[in-house]
Amino acid sequence: MDGHFVPNLTFGPKMVADLRRVTPLPLDVHLMIERPEEWVERYAEAGATTLTIHVESSREVPGTLRAIRANGVRAGITLNPETPVEAVLPYLAEVDLALVMSVRPGFGGQSFIEGALGKVRSLRDALDRAGLATVELEVDGGVKPANARRVAEAGASVLVAGSAVFEDPAGVGAALAKLRAAVVGARP
Repeated sequence: MDGHFVPNLTFGPKMVADLRRVTPLPLDVHLMIERPEEWVERYAEAGATTLTIHVESSREVPGTLRAIRANGVRAGITLNPETPVEAVLPYLAEVDLALVMSVRPGFGGQSFIEGALGKVRSLRDALDRAGLATVELEVDGGVKPANARRVAEAGASVLVAGSAVFEDPAGVGAALAKLRAAVVGARP
């Protein structure tokens, strides 16, 4: 987050590089920044596995997605709650991940926006019709055990949960177990 595209700041390429030194796990970097095309190379060099850009923030979406892949990184495209699904449809064949924001980006702990479920269904349908089964469909924001099953049933293959995991008094392990239990057997 750059304090411009969203009204908050978080860590940058140095933090990604620091994390890369201590873990072989995939580093999925969601760029909630203006002009992400100017940062692709730095995040790739830092060790990002996936770089996801917002369709609303890039001046040159196709070129940015090509640059991400040219740097050996998986490419993702994101849409905000107020952005229609049609805004990302032209790019689905160019990405490894499509992300539906189910809160307004920038701050954790927000409530899930129910309208996101329709977008997830529409994107799942578009991906299936285009034969893009390998493209992950991710949902980020307000995901909790109470709605995780509906999100998965709508077609999401990746659920991002922050406060539901890190603010659960039972601890991270118990919180993850609750989320997993909520989606067991869910089918899009």
